[in-house]
Amino acid sequence: MKRKNIILVLIQGLFFLVPLSPILAQEYSLTLNVVDLESSQSLEGVTILISPCNCGGITNASGIFSKRLKGGNYNLIVEYLGYGSKEIKIDLINNQSFKVEMMIEDEQLSEVVLLAKKRNQNIETPQMGVLELNISDLIKVPTVMGEFDVLKSITLMAGVNSSGDLSNGVSIRGGSLDQNLMLYDGAPVFNPTHLFGLFSVFTPDVISGVDIYRANIPAKYGGRIASVLEIKVKNPYIDSFKIEGGIGLISNRLTITTPLIKDKLMLTAGGRSGFSDLLFPLLIPRLKNTRANFIDSTFKLLYLLNSYNQITYTNFLSNDFYQLDLISNIENIVSSSNQYDFKTRNHTLKWLHTFENETNLTSRFIHSTYSPQNLFPEIDTDNIIRFVSQIQYTSLQSEFTNFTNEELSYYSGFEIKRYQINPGALNPGNANSINPVTLNNEFGYESSVYANLDWNPNPNLALSAGLRVTQFSLLGPFDEAQYDSNGLFNGVKSFGGQETVASYFNPEPRLGINYKLGENTSVKMSYAKIFQYLQNIYNTNTPLPTSRWKLSDRYITPQKNNTFGMGLYQNFLSSILEVSFEGYYRKTDNNLTYKPGADFFLSEFIEKEITQAEGKSYGVEFSLRKNLGKVNGVFNYTWSRSLLKTNAVDPIRRINNNSWYASDFDRPHTVNATVNFEGDRYNTFSFNFVGQTGRPYTIANGVFESQNVTIPIYLYRNNSRLPTYHRLDFSWKIAYSKDPERRFKGDWTFTVYNLYSRNNPYNIYYTQRNGVQDGDVFLGSPLGAYELSVLRGTLVSLSYNFKFQ
Repeated sequence: MKRKNIILVLIQGLFFLVPLSPILAQEYSLTLNVVDLESSQSLEGVTILISPCNCGGITNASGIFSKRLKGGNYNLIVEYLGYGSKEIKIDLINNQSFKVEMMIEDEQLSEVVLLAKKRNQNIETPQMGVLELNISDLIKVPTVMGEFDVLKSITLMAGVNSSGDLSNGVSIRGGSLDQNLMLYDGAPVFNPTHLFGLFSVFTPDVISGVDIYRANIPAKYGGRIASVLEIKVKNPYIDSFKIEGGIGLISNRLTITTPLIKDKLMLTAGGRSGFSDLLFPLLIPRLKNTRANFIDSTFKLLYLLNSYNQITYTNFLSNDFYQLDLISNIENIVSSSNQYDFKTRNHTLKWLHTFENETNLTSRFIHSTYSPQNLFPEIDTDNIIRFVSQIQYTSLQSEFTNFTNEELSYYSGFEIKRYQINPGALNPGNANSINPVTLNNEFGYESSVYANLDWNPNPNLALSAGLRVTQFSLLGPFDEAQYDSNGLFNGVKSFGGQETVASYFNPEPRLGINYKLGENTSVKMSYAKIFQYLQNIYNTNTPLPTSRWKLSDRYITPQKNNTFGMGLYQNFLSSILEVSFEGYYRKTDNNLTYKPGADFFLSEFIEKEITQAEGKSYGVEFSLRKNLGKVNGVFNYTWSRSLLKTNAVDPIRRINNNSWYASDFDRPHTVNATVNFEGDRYNTFSFNFVGQTGRPYTIANGVFESQNVTIPIYLYRNNSRLPTYHRLDFSWKIAYSKDPERRFKGDWTFTVYNLYSRNNPYNIYYTQRNGVQDGDVFLGSPLGAYELSVLRGTLVSLSYNFKFQ
């Protein structure tokens, strides 16, 4: 009997080796590439319904849908919120690929809604603290001097703050600037601003959108403990030439998108340049001695190998040069002629392979370089002293994604990162009084595997669970200082090349839960644990050119974050109105901060200048958003705290005697609002208001005299606050035509920044009186205290934008 069964199995095996086409209908692949008709941008989450098979699915992040079907006649219905539906009839007799162009159905719909993946998405998904913003919505926000700016626009969202008008980044939910992972088409950006924060570095016309994760950060991301900002670059799906740009007071922009090989190879190339030497003395008196210019450019190629494979390459360049009068601790230099040169070079190579049944494999190779350089002219000579440092980042990531059905989807992958840090080198040139200094490079590897599962076990419950497991190693060559039991220096231990100096292994679970209380109401909870192995060390309100990047070692342990969140969400009037309450609590460990009197410029063993503190940030965020109508916008109110506390035994490492104190990013009350008035098809008016508690700063507790010099005594850090920050901005956009069939389009944008001329101090500084009598400039202080306001008064600007296709 057993022998007969074996023979039967062999016969069945031989039978299935025979071609089945004479018996069964042949299967072919059907691939759709869905894009916006006007912008050629790929659309994610488009619904495809196929009959008579009663099957279908949705497009992936690249706008691709692929499925295998038996040969025959099919009717396809393509639907997307805010767009007119399309019906396509096909006769599937071979493998076929189609480009589907969707047209906006109602021009009055907000762009945020147009790119929503589905109705009630904020109610149905288990993710918390996520903001998915379309670039068209961000462009409406009035910004400094008429320049569209990603970072300044997102500070109008709940839980996102800057440290003032001049800030080299953003603080999200009380985190420091370096605790944000900022990705530009997948590659990290270590300095996201031009001129210390006046503008962001991202080329405006090539951006398709921004995703911000503040709570249960997806398992695919790691390395920063506060948030992830993913800035996406448009894929150049296009079959004809297109050019767009803008002319403004600060910068000029130009972007070209064109096919190079029809239906195979496409290109988008955008650039922006700014020259501000003449405007700064007029607009910002504090920067009257400033010379500044900057450029940024983005170059992206898209190659459609076949229906299942596409390859993209993105090159990003950012460069700043300016001469700025800043305080320096190098003797015999001309501080008013200090020159600063920053360069960012990013490369992203991405391969997307689409399998059948909505399964994708995405692989990325990324290389990023950040190279700041400082030039210090020496007094009465032609000699220039140079300080240089650098970060080199290389990563390989591969991720498998499967959308099984409406109830279940998952992804898994791995990521390997390599860091090479040049902490700094000082080249004195011909200066005899200054010795050259070269700090040793640091080498680190961060390897991770991760997986995430999204599951809807019933119509009212949605779960998202993920796990990321990370191994970090600091490798030699490396010189490690040794200390005795009293903390005194006791020699150096040297590690050879590839020898392990320090190693950390950490699991990072992520969890999101959503329970629907009704069709338009839901409650969410979230948890995330994340570790950070790279940190930026600085002792100012925003990182300066000499700030220090440092990998974790035996003395500087990785920063750790545990975030808990809970929220209530309610939609009204068919999702026209969205209301949300979100509460969060962040428990952090090993936050880096500087010791009192620290000087880590060119410090060989930086652990002597810093201390690590525990932290806690908590708050409640209220948000009201109106998505549709001639009047639309958003209102946010946030109450939050961000506190730090050292637990040092050594008194010299204690801050505020080991008591809780406000961090630099503690702003208990924040209100912001944006309102757009769409008067007619040609005119759009926008207002935004920002109001927040003043930033903490340190005031002297007393003074003493020594040799006719007044010396301040600082006992407590961040023991006072700047005045309340608030301002109102206005924007008026005049569009000649919104007809999608019109080839040339132009519009004017008129902006007023700080409409009622509020004087918002950026900081308060102290100096010697030098015999000057008391007055308002010294604020009644026994020292010479004065307020510094970077953007004083009202700034008016005008820009012209155009598009031809």
